Amino acid sequence: MPSHGALALVPLAIALSVLGAPALWADPAEEAPGGAGVSAEYALGKTAVEAKDWTRAIQSLSKAAVQDDRNPDLENLLGYAYRHIGRFDEAFRHYEIALRLNPRHRGAHEYIGEAYLMVNNPAKAAEHLAALKEICLIPCEEYADLEKAIAAYRAGHRR
Repeated sequence: MPSHGALALVPLAIALSVLGAPALWADPAEEAPGGAGVSAEYALGKTAVEAKDWTRAIQSLSKAAVQDDRNPDLENLLGYAYRHIGRFDEAFRHYEIALRLNPRHRGAHEYIGEAYLMVNNPAKAAEHLAALKEICLIPCEEYADLEKAIAAYRAGHRR
């Protein structure tokens, strides 16, 4: 007969078999990359972003967004691409959609903070840095990158 300790592990074993072990340790702040449900247009858009082909990225990601309007990573990438061509209104709109879909999306907080610095609004950038401080329970790259960008912005604007 199994011990009470062994019986206590049964629900965990069932959960792991149903959910899969990676789901137990998945990071809730970001969507899982790739995998089922990722459209060809989204994949092309990500590749274009990596190649810094902003126009192609916007075209592909915009097509993907029509098919999937619930993907915060897609919206974050659209914001990132628009930011790189200087279309800040569109960039902010897509970052805000990403954050509405996932308020804990670290990348969107970092990128919108950087965009706020580009339009000379360090106070709004600092708000997103504060949000990242709450989200990142341990040091995270997004917090460090935005903190560094804010410090550089402030150093460049001192007289």
